[in-house]
Amino acid sequence: MALRLFQKRGFWALATALVVIFLFFQFRSDPGSGPNPSSARDPRHWTRGPLRDIANSTFGFEKIFVVGLPSRSDRRDGMVLQAALSDMQFEFIDGVMGKDVPDKAVPSSPEHTRLADASIGSWRAHMNAVREIVHRNLTTALILEDDVDWDVRIRDQLHDFALSTHALTQPLRSSPGGRTPPTYADETYPQPRDNSPESLPDWDFHSLPSTTPPTASPYGDNWDILWVGHCGMHFPFKRSRTVPKARIIRRDDETVAPRKNLWTLNIPFTLKENYPDHTRAYHHVQEGVCTLGYALTQRGARRLLHEVGLKDVSTAYDLLLRYFCEGEKGRKAGRQCLTTQPSLFHHHRMIGPMNIMSDIGDHGDAFRETAMTDMVRWSVRLNADVLMDGRTDFVNQYPDDVPGDAEQGV
Repeated sequence: MALRLFQKRGFWALATALVVIFLFFQFRSDPGSGPNPSSARDPRHWTRGPLRDIANSTFGFEKIFVVGLPSRSDRRDGMVLQAALSDMQFEFIDGVMGKDVPDKAVPSSPEHTRLADASIGSWRAHMNAVREIVHRNLTTALILEDDVDWDVRIRDQLHDFALSTHALTQPLRSSPGGRTPPTYADETYPQPRDNSPESLPDWDFHSLPSTTPPTASPYGDNWDILWVGHCGMHFPFKRSRTVPKARIIRRDDETVAPRKNLWTLNIPFTLKENYPDHTRAYHHVQEGVCTLGYALTQRGARRLLHEVGLKDVSTAYDLLLRYFCEGEKGRKAGRQCLTTQPSLFHHHRMIGPMNIMSDIGDHGDAFRETAMTDMVRWSVRLNADVLMDGRTDFVNQYPDDVPGDAEQGV
C-alpha cells in the first residue's frame, strides 16, 4: 500500500512539473510572431484581441508596400536591413519615372497643364500601390517611401496610436443598439454639423473614453487613411466643416524628441509652441504634407483610386491626398483620415552627397558627414549594430539636456 501511494504521489509530482514546464515555454514567447527586438515593451502584456495583431510582421495590416525606384539599390538595401531588424515583412512597389507616363494616362482638366515629370512619377507610383490594394482585395495595407526610418519602439507607438483611433472613431460602449444611430465621444464625428462646436477640449491619452472594440482592424472599423508618416500637420481648424475636431494629447511619450529637435513644414507648429517636451497628439488629418507613410483600408483604397487616380492631377500627390481627406478641390467630403504628431516614419539621411536625398527635388552639392533621421530618437537604422548584437543600449539621437541615462536607452 505504501509503495502504491508513493508511486501515485510520484506520478502527480511528475505531471505537475511537466505542466509547469509547458506553461513556462508557452508564455515565454508569442507563438507565430517569433522574437521581436523592435519593441521595448512586451506585446504579450497588451490587451488581448485585435490589438495583439500589431505585434505581427506587418504591424497589424494585411500587407506592407514600399515604393521606390529599382535603380535606388542603396535605399532598397537599407529598407531590407531595417525590416529584418524590425521583424517586418514587406513588398516593393517599383517607382515610376514621370517621363514614361504618357499624357493620355494623366487625368486632367482644361484649367491645368501637365505637372513636372518628378511629380507625375510620384503620383503614378503611389497610385500603383493603391491599385494593388484594390486589385488584391486587401483588407488593409501600409504604404511607405523607400527612404524612411522608424523608432525601435514602433510597435509600441502603433499600439498607442490604435488606442487613440478607437477613441476617435469607435462607438461608445454606452451607445444604443438596434436601429438607433451610434454615439461617439467626439460630438463632431464623423463630420461636423451646423450646430457642432468649433473646437473641443483636449482629451488626455491616459483617460480615453470607453468604446466598443474593433472587429475589422486593430486600428478600428471606420477609417480610410492613417497618415503616419508626414512632414507636418495642423490640428483641425475651427473653421473646417469636414474635419472632426477632437484631439488626444499625451504629455509623457518618451519616444518623442525634445521640442528643440522638432520641425514642420506647417506653420504655426502648435504642438511645439503650446505643449511641453515629449508631447504627442492624435487627431484627424488637417493639411498634411509629404507622404512618407500611410495606411489604407480596402474602402479607403477604392475611394482614393477614384478620387485621386481618376480625377484631375492638378498638384503634387501629398496635396491630392490632403484634398481627399478634407473633401476639397472636387473631392467628396466625409473621408476618415487620422494622424499623429510627430509622425512615426521620417526621412533617413545617409552619409554622402546631399543630392542623394531625393529623386524629385534639388538638395545641392554639399556632403553629409553624419547619418541622421529626422525626429526619431531610437532609430532602427542608426542602431543597426546594437540590434544585430542583441544589445539594448540604444543610441538616442535626441537626448534631453540632462546627464546620465538620457543619453541612451535603458
